[in-house]
Amino acid sequence: MDLIFLIKTALMGVVEGLTEFLPISSTGHLILAGSLLGFHDERAKVFEIAIQTGAILAVIIVYWQRIRQTIVDLPSQRQAQRFALNVVIGCVPAVVLGLLFSKAIKAHLFNPTSVAMAFIVGAFVILWAEKRPQSAARIVSIDALTPVDALKVGLAQCCGLIPGTSRSGSTIIGGMLFGLSRQVATDFSFFLGIPILIGAGAYDTYKARALFSMADLPMFAVGLLFAFLSAWVCIRWLLRYVASHSFTPFAWYRIAFGVLILLTAHFGWVDWAA
Repeated sequence: MDLIFLIKTALMGVVEGLTEFLPISSTGHLILAGSLLGFHDERAKVFEIAIQTGAILAVIIVYWQRIRQTIVDLPSQRQAQRFALNVVIGCVPAVVLGLLFSKAIKAHLFNPTSVAMAFIVGAFVILWAEKRPQSAARIVSIDALTPVDALKVGLAQCCGLIPGTSRSGSTIIGGMLFGLSRQVATDFSFFLGIPILIGAGAYDTYKARALFSMADLPMFAVGLLFAFLSAWVCIRWLLRYVASHSFTPFAWYRIAFGVLILLTAHFGWVDWAA
């Protein structure tokens, strides 16, 4: 495995880590990066999903104290049990719909126009959500979430199955529209991402296991490492950012990126079909 190829996997890991948890969709960015780097065959597609595990490891480390305390308290503490139940409830809709419709989504929505429109429509949803006063938020602590709240956010997360929408954007903005504060919506989005992304990565990697060999371990190791490092930096920054800023800049970025997709597809600069 040559050095240039490992550099490409490192760059893909950085793109994954920086975009997975921001409301800008990692899918579109990985497609663009893969096309520019010539990294878009079947093995590359599975690789992109597998390295999400590196990004999730960053979430686990950042939130380790809460995760550890929940595990310790789970047998006896009602608060820990309710928090764990909320995470499970929030994950169920996306898991069910993902298993039922993933093939149809890949067949019909993985095209430049659909991805670009998802970017742009999602941007206007963010702008709409940010016009609502944060003083209207009724849930300002993640422990105040009810199972019904968790289900609502879980249903919003299903929008992230549409390429270009963003899983984190769907859960964060959906949570805000359902009455969660920006901070609580962001935290809960991270917690929902842990089982969802680990499960998706393991499932797709297992299905495509015949495409890989032991010689591919360096590729995965480099991708996972750089996805972890860039995600850790991104998460730490985002948690500070949401304390005093809105997501409006991300909305304008999404519009610009959506237009970029349409232009590059129209002129053939990027092989989005790959």
